Amino acid sequence: MRSSDQLAQFVEKALAKGKSRDEIEGAMTGAGWSASEINEAMNTWAESDFDPPVPRPRPYVSAKESFLYAITFVSLAMTAWHINWLGFELIDLVLPEPHEGSFYYDEIRWAISTLIVFLPVFLYMNFRVLNDANKDPARRRSTVRKWFGYITLFISAGVMIGDLVFTIFTLLSGDMTLRIVLKTGLLGVVAAMIFIYFRGEMHDAEE
Repeated sequence: MRSSDQLAQFVEKALAKGKSRDEIEGAMTGAGWSASEINEAMNTWAESDFDPPVPRPRPYVSAKESFLYAITFVSLAMTAWHINWLGFELIDLVLPEPHEGSFYYDEIRWAISTLIVFLPVFLYMNFRVLNDANKDPARRRSTVRKWFGYITLFISAGVMIGDLVFTIFTLLSGDMTLRIVLKTGLLGVVAAMIFIYFRGEMHDAEE
């Protein structure tokens, strides 16, 4: 049995015997349990006078939701990547370097083709996930949802930090050009939009 389950069972028995929450927390603290472990165990049971103690809803893992979130995650990654790719190619088209040769439109056509496929997939899958969560609030406690959400936050935050580091390095090197400003700006905006959106989603999930 995991220590967290053992502690949750102890809290359940103590509450059933009429012990106050302060008494239970004091006993666990005296036994050497950490504050985070105590809070997790106490939050397992609702603050109610009902006997026996009423358990709170817990996070869960679903294979079906793993599939849905995986598709959503991949389609978002492909959409974000090719939005930036398309933007970079258009910037190069509008502001070509003197030493560059002829421009190849295949890259633009490839980026557009990918967006035509993956953008609707992402919008549909994201709509479906949100719609399911609105119909059944229990889905907001999905552990898979939190994992994919925080992975997305981690990647988007990493992109923003790397983008800022590159911008500062280029500025200090004296190599800053309008093309670089536009490209780093586009990359930063796309990453920031994804970060802000999923930060709100994870705040909702934690609540």
